[in-house]
Amino acid sequence: KRIMENPVETILTNVRGTENILLAANQHQKKVLIASTSEVYGKAMALKKCGQSLAESDDWTLGPTTKRRWAYACSKAMDEFLARAFYEEKNLRVILIRLFNTVGARQTSRYGMVIPTFVQAALRHEPILVHGNGAQTRSFTHVEDAVRAMMLLMNCPGAIGEVFNIGSGETISILKLAKKIKQATQSRSQIIKIPYEKIYPHGFEDMQARTPNIKKLNQITGYTPKKNLNHIIEDVISYSLKGD
Repeated sequence: KRIMENPVETILTNVRGTENILLAANQHQKKVLIASTSEVYGKAMALKKCGQSLAESDDWTLGPTTKRRWAYACSKAMDEFLARAFYEEKNLRVILIRLFNTVGARQTSRYGMVIPTFVQAALRHEPILVHGNGAQTRSFTHVEDAVRAMMLLMNCPGAIGEVFNIGSGETISILKLAKKIKQATQSRSQIIKIPYEKIYPHGFEDMQARTPNIKKLNQITGYTPKKNLNHIIEDVISYSLKGD
């Protein structure tokens, strides 16, 4: 939601921030890892056959520039182009990663992160608000797995100049996620579906599915996720209860 409400800040923070990091890394000839996002794939998943996932070499498919939703994806794609340019033109040791919904115990609901948002509502027995019809599916990654993958890549010479998905192949619909969290918290919350237009400014467009292919990451580092969605939900719930 913040991205929709502050497009100028979003674009400039991403592009200028990455530019500053790359310039500094190049000046001191330091290896650098640039965090991109699964958002760059846009609507590419819609072109996939059932059961297929998103690979790093896939084309990305975005909506028109009149849809504010795509500004974030474009700015992160520009980060990737810029990092690759530094690698190819200046021989800067760059590694690019695309993160898929990384979640951890300390993550807050401040920016609309779905799992902590649902957990907080469930623990308070408040309505759990599902945007749209809830059929859209997502894949979630425990932050410990994401950090482990980054460390493996930073210590892997073959990762230089390459881009890698970091995520999990486990998927779930947002409606099922809400029900799962409600059950895990033994909450009395109602699950309520809210149309997108009542939540987001004009121009929002959601993806119905987004699942990463992590074969490339596995082949070069041996990485496989160690924590599944149940672990993620348990950790977020436990931390939230400690905070209360």
